[in-house]
Amino acid sequence: MKDVTDMEPTVSALVGRNIADVERELILQTLRHCGGNRSAAAAMLGISVRTMRNKLRSFVADGMAVPPSPGGSFPREIAAPA
Repeated sequence: MKDVTDMEPTVSALVGRNIADVERELILQTLRHCGGNRSAAAAMLGISVRTMRNKLRSFVADGMAVPPSPGGSFPREIAAPA
C-alpha cells in the first residue's frame, strides 16, 4: 500500500486550483506522456475514447493547444475551427 505522505507534495500543488483546470492539465499531460495516443491516454485515465475526444474538442474550442496524434495531425473532428 502506498504511503499517503508520499503523495502530499503533489496534492499540495493542486490545492486552490479549479477542478476543471486540474482535469484539463491531467488529461493533457497524460496525452503528452502517451505520445499523443488518445486511446492509450484514455485507458490510462480510465475514461472512454469518446470522452477523451469530447474533452479534447472542448479544450480546442477554448483555445488550448492539444498535442497532435501520432499520425502527425489532429483528426478532423478535433481540429480547431478555421
